[in-house]
Amino acid sequence: MQDTPRANRLHISFFGRTNSGKSTLLNNLAGQEISIVSDVAGTTTDPVYKAMELLPIGPVVLVDTAGFCDDSVLGKQRLEKTLEVVRKTDLAVLVVSSEQKEFEEERRYLDLLREHKVKTVCVVNRFGTEEETALPFEVPTLSIDASNPAEMGAFKKFLIQHADCDFEIPSLTGHLVKPGDLVILVAPQDIQAPKGRLILPQVQTIRDLLDNDCRTVVLKPADLPPMLQLLKEPPALVITDSQVFKEVDGMLPKEIPLTSFSVLLSENKGNIQSFVEGAKTISSLKPGDRVLIMESCTHHALLDDIAREKLPRLLQKYVGGKLEIELFSGQGFPHNMEGYKLILHCGGCMVNRKNMLSKISEAEQFGVPMTNFGIAIAYMNGMLNRICW
Repeated sequence: MQDTPRANRLHISFFGRTNSGKSTLLNNLAGQEISIVSDVAGTTTDPVYKAMELLPIGPVVLVDTAGFCDDSVLGKQRLEKTLEVVRKTDLAVLVVSSEQKEFEEERRYLDLLREHKVKTVCVVNRFGTEEETALPFEVPTLSIDASNPAEMGAFKKFLIQHADCDFEIPSLTGHLVKPGDLVILVAPQDIQAPKGRLILPQVQTIRDLLDNDCRTVVLKPADLPPMLQLLKEPPALVITDSQVFKEVDGMLPKEIPLTSFSVLLSENKGNIQSFVEGAKTISSLKPGDRVLIMESCTHHALLDDIAREKLPRLLQKYVGGKLEIELFSGQGFPHNMEGYKLILHCGGCMVNRKNMLSKISEAEQFGVPMTNFGIAIAYMNGMLNRICW
């Protein structure tokens, strides 16, 4: 936890044909061999990620992708991985060879990047020549020799010019607290809690509160009532795990603001109003409806897992019958969303805001309501108007 999490970094992704020089360009920018460089087409398979500092932008992630003209046996699967990267990209670098004469695939990718509202620049890799290449599309373009480290200064300036140098992840709690506020965090340490550490949303929230000069108390649910009795003044805010929303709410005077780690993340990473509207559609679910539960990370599921057991149980109790519930884990998105009546997504601590907004947009295109674990739990407990975000 000493480094900026990948989800909180500006994502700069490199796209282009096989052997266009994407990997060479990324390696020279990073100053080390991150991706394998070879004359063999299709050398880069799965996306390759490299976290680094790029001043004055700050912490970034460089992403190398498989070439989108890969005709190898695994080319289709590699292309699907490349498409997943598009969803999380803040700035796309389209690498074009100066030797190219045809640009149909580049146009197709530019259309895809525009569809996902990804800011895009183009680098023409001269491959050691001084020839100028006329491109049949208009995007900010730089012509360099990707294999020449001496030209990386110009490339960095080009990136800085077109990247969002004011890129900053909004504060998780800054809109709810002020310096000097006392904030209580309720963190259940049950079988779901990882041994010897707190989960990432809890760690991020604690750090955010400290950055906002708040006084932070972390405790288990059973310790909340005695802590409230010890305090001379009530806390400015209580943040809890969504799974114990109802329990914690029963312990708190109604005038004390209440929210959850998941709800804070949904406001921070996505469009919370769309999540709230998505949660309201739970009341229209009927037994037999298909529901998709999505997690942005993969983990070993333990007894009473939130996505596999608790949420399905709560949903089916609310609906009054058995639902057809499916689980999708990972940072991607299912190819076919037809037939689902609702999507419930985790807080998304492992994905960046761009990725979450892309998922929301794709769900809207399929006409499927989407909500967040914490907001859905609050709604089903009749507490949506009680919580704050």
